Formats: sequence, structure tokens, C-alpha cells
Amino acid sequence: MIKKAVMACILALLFPYIITMAWTGKIEEKKEFPAITSGKKIILDRKSGETYMDVEEYLPGVVAKQMPADYGREALRAQTIIARTYIYGKMKGQNEVKESELHMEYLEEQQMEKLWGSESFVASYQAVENAVRSTTKMVMMYDGKLIDPLFHRASTGKTRAGDENHPYLQEVACPRDVEAEGYLAMTAYKKEDFAEKINQISGDVPVKADQIPGSIQIVLRDEAGYVGQIQIGTKVYTGEEIQRVLGLPSAAYSFEEYDEGIRVVCQGIGHGYGMSQYGARCKAEEGWTAEQILPYFYKNIVLISE
Repeated sequence: MIKKAVMACILALLFPYIITMAWTGKIEEKKEFPAITSGKKIILDRKSGETYMDVEEYLPGVVAKQMPADYGREALRAQTIIARTYIYGKMKGQNEVKESELHMEYLEEQQMEKLWGSESFVASYQAVENAVRSTTKMVMMYDGKLIDPLFHRASTGKTRAGDENHPYLQEVACPRDVEAEGYLAMTAYKKEDFAEKINQISGDVPVKADQIPGSIQIVLRDEAGYVGQIQIGTKVYTGEEIQRVLGLPSAAYSFEEYDEGIRVVCQGIGHGYGMSQYGARCKAEEGWTAEQILPYFYKNIVLISE
């Protein structure tokens, strides 16, 4: 009886693999690709000691964290070029850089599997790996220099223009960004709670609950809808300061009186500069390649293999 029970348990565990074998003739496994070396290395400081990893080997763990694997081949390729450009920029002309200096999140394979789930892990990993391999050593340059490849998840419907240090960042339309999950966020506060949060930002004169929302004034808002400066009470804050203290997904927000309190309506996800990842996904769905997507978001750049 015990033997039969044990056999039944074993068969139950093996059933998915038996079905896979019967259907495809093999069990799907993550393909192992031959190593690609760029000659540029990341210095890793792990518990086991200091080790090196080639940039091309390191990139899948970065891209897996930065962009959903189901955003499509060309969007992933664009994101890979962005990540590589950023890493090369941090190297400052050298052939190596410490991982701690990158300030990038990196996923080990076990973390990728947890993120994507066991069923999607193989396909997702191969999508990211293929994006890296198909863009090997490719980076973006402007006027002979590596660019600062800013990116965000979704714009307000158009991206933001950069400053004099980012002339390649210009406003571009991303009309389908409004379809992105989390594009519109609304949060209601009691006046007292709102004032308490604002007062977490240091100031000589604290904001009082009875000043909300009457004393709120948007001083500066850019063409894409992001707040540059905002006055609350007697103090002027940057749009990003209020975004951070309220935990908003972007600085493109407005306020309205709501149920004897205040409601914040926020559009977009991220700072709005550079490539909109959701916009890139939409372009990829329309048949654009990474080589077409990137110049759309970063004007007058050149793609080269370093």
C-alpha cells in the first residue's frame, strides 16, 4: 500500500514532464549560448570575493530588471542598447568599472525565475539573451560622445525636452502611453495628512491643514505636463520634491478638492525624459526596429559598435 502511494506521488510530480515529452519529444530547457566577450568588464564584489564579468554577460541581468520581457524583441533590443550605453559611459573611457559605481539593479537567474515564474522563465530569459546578442557592443553617441540614455516606463503622452546638456532629448509624441498599466493614479488625502507629508520637506514655515488646497499653486509646468515648481503656503518646491514625499509615480500631477480633503491626479510613470518603454513597446508592435525606435526618442544620435 505504501509503495503504491509513493509511486502515485512520483507519477504526479513527473506528469508535466511526461506530457511535455509526449508532445514535443523533449523537456524545454534554457539554452546555453557560447560566451561573447567585449573586452569591457564589470568588477563584482561578492561574498566569495572580487570577480569579473564581461559586460555582455552582465547585461541580461540588468535588462531583465529594467523592462518586462514580454515588451517584444525590438523594445528589448532598444533597452539593451540603452543599458550598454549607460555602462560604457560610467567606464569613462576605461575598460572596466565597479558594479557599485553603476547604481543599477541586477538579477541573478534565480531572481529572474521568481520574477517571471517557472513556466515563463525559459522563454523570457531567451528573449532577453537574444536582445543582448543581437546588439553586441552597440551604443548610442551624439557629437562623438556617449549619451546619457535616460528612460522611463510611460510618458504623459509626450516625452520631455532636455536641457543644454541633453540636446538629443526633445519632445516626441507617445499617444498610446495612456494605455500603460498604472498610467493614471489618483490618491485622496485628508488635509491634515497632506500637510504632514509636505512638512517632511524642511521649511521655515510649516504648511497648515487649513491652507489646503487653497494655497497650492503650480508655478511652472512644462509642455509635457510635468510640474517644475509648485508653491504651497509660502514655500516653493520643485515638482520632484512633492512627487517624492507623496510617493507619486511621476511629477505630472494636479490637485483637486475632494470630499473635504484633497485628491492628487497623476499621469505617467517616471521622469518623462528619453525613451518611454511603453512607447517603445508600441513602436515594436507597429513593426519598428530598435534602430528606428532609438533615434525617435534620442534625436540626431548615431548607433555604433564599440
